[in-house]
Amino acid sequence: MNISSTHNATMAWRKADLDHHLHPFTDQRGLAETGGSRIITKAQGVWLIDSEGERILDGMAGLWCVNVGYGREDLARTAYEQMVELPYYNTFFKTATPPPIELSEKLASLTPAGLNHTFFANSGSEANDSIVRMIRRYWNLKGQPEKKTIISRTNAYHGSTAVSASLGGMKYMHEVDDLPLPGFEHIQQPYWYREGGDLSPEDFGLAAARALEERIEELGAHKVAAFIGEPIQGAGGVIVPPATYWPEIQRICRKHDVLLVADEVICGFGRTGHWFASDYFEIDADFMPVAKGLTSGYLPLSAAMVHDRVAEVLREQGGEFAHGFTYSGHPVSCAVGLKNIQIIEQEGLVEKVRDETGPYLQGRLAELNDHPIVGEVRGMGLVAGIQLTADKATRAAFEKEGEAGGLCRDACMKNNLVARPVGDSMVLSPPLIISKAEIDELVKRLSASLDDAAAALARK
Repeated sequence: MNISSTHNATMAWRKADLDHHLHPFTDQRGLAETGGSRIITKAQGVWLIDSEGERILDGMAGLWCVNVGYGREDLARTAYEQMVELPYYNTFFKTATPPPIELSEKLASLTPAGLNHTFFANSGSEANDSIVRMIRRYWNLKGQPEKKTIISRTNAYHGSTAVSASLGGMKYMHEVDDLPLPGFEHIQQPYWYREGGDLSPEDFGLAAARALEERIEELGAHKVAAFIGEPIQGAGGVIVPPATYWPEIQRICRKHDVLLVADEVICGFGRTGHWFASDYFEIDADFMPVAKGLTSGYLPLSAAMVHDRVAEVLREQGGEFAHGFTYSGHPVSCAVGLKNIQIIEQEGLVEKVRDETGPYLQGRLAELNDHPIVGEVRGMGLVAGIQLTADKATRAAFEKEGEAGGLCRDACMKNNLVARPVGDSMVLSPPLIISKAEIDELVKRLSASLDDAAAALARK
């Protein structure tokens, strides 16, 4: 295809996209005003290729998910072979197929001790919806039907269905359709840089955790069913909690008989240099939703991992659990999930992130702390947040929250780098296969984009 015909194809796709495709998390009018979507047509490794032939370094692994990188023929072949053998059958009505059985067994061996039971869904949102239903079912079976309220955190993200968005604490999502639903409460997030004030990170971690105990006591422990949190808040800006936070959260949950949900949708499958961030933080969760890196985004699949102490009640006392999806335990998705985990194991990607590329990325990004608009670099393994600030000494926010992040994102796109703004934090989550040379290129493009953003802010 010559340059002219390539451009014509781009224009045709953009027009059809604007005319017929409603995008998630997108200002449709704003999309039209900026000329329409960038059309991605191919990908290989950590690189995207758009319809104009531009190569783009994907610093976000899609949406935090393409852990083993793009272009894996063995995953495509696995999907094809499973489709030929058995393209679909459901797991309702006392039936099962081999892939979800084998993947359940594998997940039980990988996840923290006790999480030996798997309920399959199609996305992190659906996994968290399912967990809410299991939590309520559990307390009903335990003879405590008043324990219905689930506590989360402000700025948390746990999905975008009505229930999972209620679990989350993002106000702009709640404003879309009168959320949160009844039965969901939110407390302070462990975001020291913006909310720690004069406290040390350690003291702030304890204070943020104790906000949970205060809310439990305010509501009454007999009414509080569970607490949910990501080990590291991803879509909230890669908020890494102080070391004091999770031990105190767990103490409070056990003291008040409150179930604990560790949302590993972003952190799981090697992202932090551990199979799960719960391994690092030593979180003993009752439920653990996983998705994204489970198939590296090649097919939709999620799982709600359930601890023995909860599953025993649901299985032995519960009768029929009237919940599920047409595609729960889809054989093709589960076969791809198994193969994806095999790739991660065979290539030692978790260990590589822990020992090599994770420390290298964090070290290279730490060099950006000297940039005039960078206040903090935080992260673990191959997930990071670069906090933009108006004043490095006072940790002050910019007058218009999100403007700096938006300018930096736009500069990144011009420099053919995908990096995502969360307010005025730039977040990164590259594929686990990224090389040191590619990390150098990522940091080079990000640094140039920060310069461009700083210049644009100065002009304003």
